[in-house]
Amino acid sequence: MRNRALRIGGAVKTLVLGIGNVLLQDEGLGVHALAELQRRFTFDEGVELLDGGTAGVELLRYLDGREHVVVIDAIAAGHPPGTVFRVEGEDVPRTFHQRISPHQIGLSDVLATALITDALPAEIVMFGVEPHTMKTGLALTPAVEASLDKLVDTVVGELRRIGHAVQEREDPAPRCKEWSPC
Repeated sequence: MRNRALRIGGAVKTLVLGIGNVLLQDEGLGVHALAELQRRFTFDEGVELLDGGTAGVELLRYLDGREHVVVIDAIAAGHPPGTVFRVEGEDVPRTFHQRISPHQIGLSDVLATALITDALPAEIVMFGVEPHTMKTGLALTPAVEASLDKLVDTVVGELRRIGHAVQEREDPAPRCKEWSPC
């Protein structure tokens, strides 16, 4: 069954939010994944891709008016490094309460504020990858880099499930292995 969706001009309003610190290797996964989505695909007008970096409460304004939010982040959940997994519903805010980096606390506050102000989207899904390390460095570790295609394809599948048109680019630019504004 297809979820109800907020439509503006016929387009489903979905935010894809990549979060993380690109200076700490696997911690920057969400931002790396967002760059990979932009490199490999084009999206209909109802999809907005947002590099949330390590932002916190300032992300609240991006949730307002959304029916769907897809969050991409590194999540230390005790799985083998590089494991891709999905968190949804009430488990999303709980996941951020258990985390320790500054952006995770900030996003927890954003979700709590959105709930109180009735700005919480009807559907929040988070796709995570188990990090290997969060040491200083601009590149993902080999285990997490190896899972990037699976993660990106999973996010694309979610967007298509919601009802978005997602097209693969015919000749995408080469992938950047280290974070840079390629």
